[in-house]
Amino acid sequence: MARSFVQITDLSVDEVWEVFDLCEKMKKGEIAPKPFAGKSVGCIFHKASLRTRISFEVGIHQLGGQSLYITEKEISLGVRESINDAAKVLSRYLATIMIRTFSHSDVEELAEHADVPVINGLTDLVHPCQILGDYFTLLEHRGRRDDFKIAYLGDGNNITNSWLNLASLIPMKFWIGTAAETGPDETILKKAKSARVSEIMLTNDPKEAVAEADVIYTDVWASMGQKDKAEEKTRLLKQYQVNDALLKLAKPDCLVMHCLPAERGREITDEVMDGPHSVVFDEAENRLHIQKAIMDFAMNR
Repeated sequence: MARSFVQITDLSVDEVWEVFDLCEKMKKGEIAPKPFAGKSVGCIFHKASLRTRISFEVGIHQLGGQSLYITEKEISLGVRESINDAAKVLSRYLATIMIRTFSHSDVEELAEHADVPVINGLTDLVHPCQILGDYFTLLEHRGRRDDFKIAYLGDGNNITNSWLNLASLIPMKFWIGTAAETGPDETILKKAKSARVSEIMLTNDPKEAVAEADVIYTDVWASMGQKDKAEEKTRLLKQYQVNDALLKLAKPDCLVMHCLPAERGREITDEVMDGPHSVVFDEAENRLHIQKAIMDFAMNR
């Protein structure tokens, strides 16, 4: 059966570290450069993309494979034909399927019926490639530790949910600063807490969340598909903006992260985004390397 990557928790803790080690080797050029030679990867996009599309396509090319860009016009999952049938057909042509879409259950069903690995490039529920790349970026800057305090400020979205998934495997202090109405997925939060691997705290006080933090992380307040709620989210979350005043409450060497795209002046100020604490563009670069590692791991396990 194919080894898919739908959520971070599809991996064991040892496998997460194996992916990080593989990512490091990929970035250093220590892996055979063309392990995907003669293979095609189908990249299904139901959401617009900059980083996900380009990093996957470049990564597939660097690994020696061919990338096929497939949109909603070609594959409207579960509408033109069943997800089961689409998965079976694609498996006859492709070595791997990557999908960036809205419905998480569609990705789960695709992975269930495909005979090749399915990689989750993003759903409304989780964004696993992003968070593994972000944690790899943290390791690059600070080395391996098990006591990082990571403060997430803003909407409890797919980014928050994926941090919770990682926190159920790797020890950390993960503090979420958000409004009462904008918390993360309750099921994922409960599972992460019950794993008893990390210290997980949910607070409505942004100052409490960032106090002595090693990392401050934020994201847009209204994710793709929720732009009709932008005004409401701004009203609820304006006190969680990452700015110089909040940054001063964190550790002096605190790193600032954002998964991008950023709405500058809303969830993060220009001064912080472009300041010395920001590693935002290191994160973007590492999407390329972590996704190559994930694809190679899934295809060869």
